[in-house]
Amino acid sequence: MPLPSRTPRERAPRARALRSAVLVALSAGLVAAALPAPTPLGIGDPLFPHLGNPGYDVLTYDIDLTYKGRNTTPLDGVTRIKALATGDLERINLDFTHGTVSTVTVAGERAEWTTSGEDLVITPARPVDRGEAVEIAVTHTSDPTGPATSGGWVRTGDGLAMANQADAAHRVFPSNDHPSDKAFFTFRITAPNDLTAVASGLAGEPVPKGSTTTWTYRTAHPMATELAQVSIGKSTVVHREGPRGLPVRDVVRTADRELLEPWLRRTPGHLEWMEGHVGPYPFENYGVLVADADTGFELETQTLSLFERRLFTGPGYPEWFVDSVMVHELAHQWFGDSVSPRTWSDLWLNEGHATWYEALYAQENGGPTLERRMKAAYAASDGWRAAGGPPAAPRPPAPGQKISLFRPVVYDGSALVLYALRHEIGAEAFRRLERRWVEDHRDGTATTADFTALAAEVSGRDLTRFFADWLYAAKTPPMPGHPDWRSRAPERAAGPEAGRAR
Repeated sequence: MPLPSRTPRERAPRARALRSAVLVALSAGLVAAALPAPTPLGIGDPLFPHLGNPGYDVLTYDIDLTYKGRNTTPLDGVTRIKALATGDLERINLDFTHGTVSTVTVAGERAEWTTSGEDLVITPARPVDRGEAVEIAVTHTSDPTGPATSGGWVRTGDGLAMANQADAAHRVFPSNDHPSDKAFFTFRITAPNDLTAVASGLAGEPVPKGSTTTWTYRTAHPMATELAQVSIGKSTVVHREGPRGLPVRDVVRTADRELLEPWLRRTPGHLEWMEGHVGPYPFENYGVLVADADTGFELETQTLSLFERRLFTGPGYPEWFVDSVMVHELAHQWFGDSVSPRTWSDLWLNEGHATWYEALYAQENGGPTLERRMKAAYAASDGWRAAGGPPAAPRPPAPGQKISLFRPVVYDGSALVLYALRHEIGAEAFRRLERRWVEDHRDGTATTADFTALAAEVSGRDLTRFFADWLYAAKTPPMPGHPDWRSRAPERAAGPEAGRAR
């Protein structure tokens, strides 16, 4: 979220002393009565109206979780948030559900709280001024039960993992749960000694105490809440080295260590391939987390991508396909993780790019040619747009089915836009655009308008009409270089890739 345009010293002083005296004089009941009834808020995302909250910018999350050894039992948690107020706040809304809150403090003082919808609505002992740094601490539980399709905790065969996309981190911990408000994270996970806990970021030294061990991880780069990962289970962490000495750590069931090694050792090569296309890997480490769970998808959680075990062990998947899905999630570390969408309508920038590099890798390693895949996507494109909207103006997800946002139009349908763009501006300009995009917006958020403006700048072309047609039109425009391509009635997504990677 944007920081305030003026520092606290620049704004007109408020009568803090007078206001504080008034607050002391009034009873808590009278103060609460003076405020309107608590309501869930949002930052105006067109697809998730109540997601995120206005009035503050989160700087850091410090999350303590205690796992008791059963993945059907709520974890104990304390979430500490440091934020900067971007407006005057009588109340502070956090996104949180599927847990029980016991205490809340703001600036070290006990605060009143209630719930409204999926918001935790906090009334601090004194209001917070615009430009003021604020610390919030919430003591809560985190319930890992519930429908797997709701997101949040994923129960695995030996513990837990996280899948917070698109709107589910607040089912795990209180947060400003929107990708536009990225922050630094510290995780402390306490678990029984026979288990291993791993999270996004760099590991500290485990601290044993009696029958439990506390594991600490800190991110070196800001992260969106939907990309957080915590894994707890009977796991082994496999270390190796990637390009330029990059630490690579993979997390697998100890029983699967040898079985999965032929796949795990491919990651350094995948990293080298991606760096050859878009430049240096943007984070402190990378690896894959192979979970014994049936999710129906893979997920680009930051620095530690989540994969289903059966992708690597199940029959029927050709080698090129598994490799390309691994590259899809790796590509997201640049497109979606380092450069995050400002709104969920910008999702095509994440999935279109990840699908693009997935398809390129598949072409080079025994899969279908890029042209064949894009021709099939073009044939289905009109049907995809009719079902889910055009790439940059997707329809909201179906009620109660948040992951239905991840439709074919944001995968192959959006990679098709990039294919058309490369034809339109030329391969060399397209290569420069891709590198500039991840360099210019590293560790930040960006919009579709940012991408189209950069494409025009890099190519020296007026691309207004091109992007209006390709990103927002109900019908797919003619493909540059392929005037004979035709779209047909709705059908299933092109290729076996659709529906697996996210």
